[in-house]
Amino acid sequence: MQHDAHHAHAARDHRHQGHAHAQGSGDAGWAMAVRATLHCLTGCAIGEVLGMVIGTALGWGDVPTMALAIALAFLFGYALTLRGILKAGVGLRAAVRVALAADTLSIAVMELVDNGVLVLWPGAMEAHLDSALFWVALALALAVAFAVTTPVNKWMIGRGKGHAVVHRYHR
Repeated sequence: MQHDAHHAHAARDHRHQGHAHAQGSGDAGWAMAVRATLHCLTGCAIGEVLGMVIGTALGWGDVPTMALAIALAFLFGYALTLRGILKAGVGLRAAVRVALAADTLSIAVMELVDNGVLVLWPGAMEAHLDSALFWVALALALAVAFAVTTPVNKWMIGRGKGHAVVHRYHR
């Protein structure tokens, strides 16, 4: 009887700890969300800037330039996550599944907001590489995307999704 009571108490303590960890707490939850969003922003920014530079330099129209930028943002976003997961010793197939689960929503929100700002900003899509408007609009679009995506990442991490999945593989 005493043995069963001990196991029930241990199980309750374990559930409580798991619940607290999954929900995150105040600053710790936001800090993790900011780190996850900065990670996402890094990959997105590399791909976005590269895509915009290539499309603009080649004289492509708005749609093909934006499509290239979005595709490269996803590619670089996933690649940065894959690098860390593979380094932890996870096999490629499992690492790809983790990266897709961790980053897809975050990158999608970031790209939707980022490209939405660029499309809505008068003249931003027509600006050339040597124009301050090109770089200012792109930087501000990424900043707005960061601000919108951070709460999304906090929500996902609080539910054990998104970058919470990636953190299981960090050493």
